[in-house]
Amino acid sequence: MTIQDWFEKRKEAQIQRRALEAKVEVDMNPDLWTKCVHCDAQLLKKDIEENQMVCPVCDYHFRINARKRIELLFDEGSFEELNSNIKPTDPLDFVDTEPYKDRLEKAHQKTGLDEAVITGIGEINGQKTAVAVMDFDYMGGSMGSVVGEKVTRIIEEAIKRRLPVMAITSSGGARMQESALSLMQMAKTSCACAKLDDEGLLYINVLTEPTFGGITASFGMLGDIIVAEQGARIGFAGRRVIEQTIRQKLPADFQTAEYLMKYGQIDVVSSRKNLKQTLADILEMHALAK
Repeated sequence: MTIQDWFEKRKEAQIQRRALEAKVEVDMNPDLWTKCVHCDAQLLKKDIEENQMVCPVCDYHFRINARKRIELLFDEGSFEELNSNIKPTDPLDFVDTEPYKDRLEKAHQKTGLDEAVITGIGEINGQKTAVAVMDFDYMGGSMGSVVGEKVTRIIEEAIKRRLPVMAITSSGGARMQESALSLMQMAKTSCACAKLDDEGLLYINVLTEPTFGGITASFGMLGDIIVAEQGARIGFAGRRVIEQTIRQKLPADFQTAEYLMKYGQIDVVSSRKNLKQTLADILEMHALAK
């Protein structure tokens, strides 16, 4: 063994030891530390939270819930929630591995929400807009009858008030527990978007991690301007399904915001720290153009 080999082996052992110590620290203090799912860095939860839930090492954007999204994007105290009284039911008495009613209750206990979307009116740097913010933590952000109804109602309210509309999506698609009733929401929300367009009002899509299925096939991709958060995965069918269908290996960055931007399917890719200003600039530009 050469001296250089000895030093390399020692260096590798030190790296492994530090990684083991960091893992022990995380295991002992799960409320204090977390691991980045992208780069495996051991991070203080406080540091991530102060960095808007973005990894300070690799810039990976952690998924955030609807309340946190509203907090980061809207001017303090400006957001007024609408249609919070609309709650889901179980019209089909659906049961798979457990009753749909039980799934709804568990989702409510987990998130504190009654559905996978929050709708309302708020201001971004003083620019007023109607908004629908989806929450992936509530049954994967799936779109059932209530999600479709709330999205449609906020668009109709925007038409009454002559406001732009912003849809911030994070969803796995349609909600299978509501069967065809869920699929009908695709047509319903798309028709509402068409009415908004007929009225000449601005519609902005903000695609976040992840946005798939019936959302991208309806109101999630019908915006006048489509913005995606950095690194977000966006598509219709999942990567594995596509690879099995076409029997080909897809590029590593397939279905990422950057990939879609490269091929002209979206208009803007923004980091989380710049997203509020990006949206404010778009809203201000179109307000001046009236």
